[in-house]
Amino acid sequence: MMPFEKISSRAVWLPEDNIDTDVIYPARFLLIMDREGLGRYLFHDRRFDAHGNPIPGFPLDAPGAEGAKVLVAGDGFGCGSSREQAVWTLLGHGFRVIIAPGFGDIFAANCLKNGLLPLTVSRELATELGEAAAAGSVFEADLETMQVTVDGREVIRIDLGEKQRQAMLNGWDETDILLREDGDHIDAFEAGHRQRQPWLFHTET
Repeated sequence: MMPFEKISSRAVWLPEDNIDTDVIYPARFLLIMDREGLGRYLFHDRRFDAHGNPIPGFPLDAPGAEGAKVLVAGDGFGCGSSREQAVWTLLGHGFRVIIAPGFGDIFAANCLKNGLLPLTVSRELATELGEAAAAGSVFEADLETMQVTVDGREVIRIDLGEKQRQAMLNGWDETDILLREDGDHIDAFEAGHRQRQPWLFHTET
C-alpha cells in the first residue's frame, strides 16, 4: 500500500449518519476488478443522475473540495456489507484520513489494511471539525507526531498501535508484515520441505 506521509489539505464534510458501503461504492460496480480508477465511482449515485450528469450540490464537488485528503463524516460511516472496494474508491479519490463518531467495524479494519486512517471522535468534535472543513480550514495529520491539527491547533491525538503505525508509515501490507515477522521461518520450512519431498519440486526440462 502507499506509505502514509504527513497529510495537509482541506477537508470535506458529509454530516449524514449511517452512510453504508453501498452508498460509498454501489454494488453494480463490484465486477470491476482493476483498482486503478475506482475513485471515479465514489458516492456515484449521490453525485450523478441516471444519465451520468452531475447532481449539483454534493460536497465532494463543491468549489474548494478538489484535492481534499480528509473526510469528516457522520456516525456509522462504512456500515453495511464488507466490500473492500469502499476503501479502495475513497483512496482512489485521494482521501487518506476519515474522521467520524463511529465506523462499521469491518470497514475500519479494511481502512487500516489499505493505508486509510480512520479516526473516531465525539459527535460534538466531529461537528466542530465539519464546520471547520466547510469554512476552508487546513487539516494536517502526522503519524510521526501522532496528532491532527486544524489551522495549526491540535484537535486529535491519534491512537494507533506501534505495529500499525509503522505499517502505515512504511506502506507495508499484510504480506509485507508476514514476511518481515516470519520470513526466516517460511524459508526454513520451504528448505526442509524440499529435502523431505524433493520430487514435488522436480521439473522436467
